[in-house]
Amino acid sequence: MKLLTFKGGVHPPEKKELSKDSPLETFRIPEKVYLYLVQSAGSPPKLLVEKGEEVKTAQKIAEASSLISANLHSPVTGVVEDITKMFHPVLGAPSDLLVIKRTSEKDEWELLEPIDFESSDPKILIERVKEAGIVGLGGAAFPTHVKLSPPKEIDTLIINGAECEPYLTVDHRLMLEKTEELIVGIKIIMKILNVKKAVIGVENNKKDAIDALKKFSGEGIEVVALKTKYPQGAEKQLIKAILNREVPSGGLPMDVKVVVQNVGTAVAIKEAVVDGKPLIERGLTVTGEGVKTPKNVVARIGTPIEELIDFAGGYNGEVDRVVLGGPMMGIAVPNTSIPTMKGTSGILVLTKEVTGSIYTRNCIRCGRCVEACPMNLRPNVLYKLVQAKKYDEAVSEGLFDCIECGSCAYICPSKIDHVRHLKLGKKVYRALRRGK
Repeated sequence: MKLLTFKGGVHPPEKKELSKDSPLETFRIPEKVYLYLVQSAGSPPKLLVEKGEEVKTAQKIAEASSLISANLHSPVTGVVEDITKMFHPVLGAPSDLLVIKRTSEKDEWELLEPIDFESSDPKILIERVKEAGIVGLGGAAFPTHVKLSPPKEIDTLIINGAECEPYLTVDHRLMLEKTEELIVGIKIIMKILNVKKAVIGVENNKKDAIDALKKFSGEGIEVVALKTKYPQGAEKQLIKAILNREVPSGGLPMDVKVVVQNVGTAVAIKEAVVDGKPLIERGLTVTGEGVKTPKNVVARIGTPIEELIDFAGGYNGEVDRVVLGGPMMGIAVPNTSIPTMKGTSGILVLTKEVTGSIYTRNCIRCGRCVEACPMNLRPNVLYKLVQAKKYDEAVSEGLFDCIECGSCAYICPSKIDHVRHLKLGKKVYRALRRGK
């Protein structure tokens, strides 16, 4: 079997064995859910409910406020107990938060009307994706209805089943356990985009998923095996590996006639269109050496991560940090009262034995970060330019082409956290150039 891949990248320990054989388990309905108003890239939605108001499961409680924004729905049947603020790990600052207290043991649903996608106009399907509040479930949380409305012609849909982040296995389980739902979701997306070709890319460490999906190949849907390498699942690397097309600097996949969607997003689209169910829950992996029984879980959005850690058997050993997402691109959280969000693909609990002591040393100019960079950048040069506050030079060097995958930091023998500095450089540059 030919394995498709790209230039650069790294090979961190996979750690998939901790949870890959754990079937999806549905977590109970929480007593309370804590919903950040900001659940996606773009503008926060406009709140539609007030404190003390009763809500039903799947009821729209906040409405998209601009083109790049996403609706928000109640994950439970209950009452809006409070509207307050809580530290948002993605924004790095306090953010508006709804606290909804469950008042019924069972859901009282407010579902959308199911749609027969095969006989429906693509515009109706896009509107349903928007109404359901679907965002990219691979981690970026970009509003999906925007991504499915490209102003350019598209000839290929790529479904990202790579799941290249170490530890995370929820997409693997979705491909195995919700294969038919995934295929239906792909067909809906193909109709929306008016494309005849879809390719599902899966890393070769998930051979059982490749075999399961190949039973449904044909009718314009192809399954390809990808070399197991990080960041194989990044959009530009996926497109290069599968189609040998290069997204231009500063460009988007649509510039090479491609749209990329995550496995979980495709399943959510099926549920929204065929079942009338908005995005109120998602699959995620609770894993790491720091939990006793790593699991793949389907949980309501807004569930405190401490409850999901307890569901995975509680802590194991001396815990050093808890991360939302994977170890390469995830975000460490200050406490476990933080709730899950639409973009939360995993909860990773790491022990001190695993993380070890990290002492940063000076760059030794070994060039490993340059070899590893999947975007063909020079992370060592970018890092030094940002340190020297030479932001214009850093941008000219390709600062905004960095996808923040962390390959450079992983491979660096001096343990320099390039990504942290490059993120800061982008933020400072945007602030300095705001309005110009």
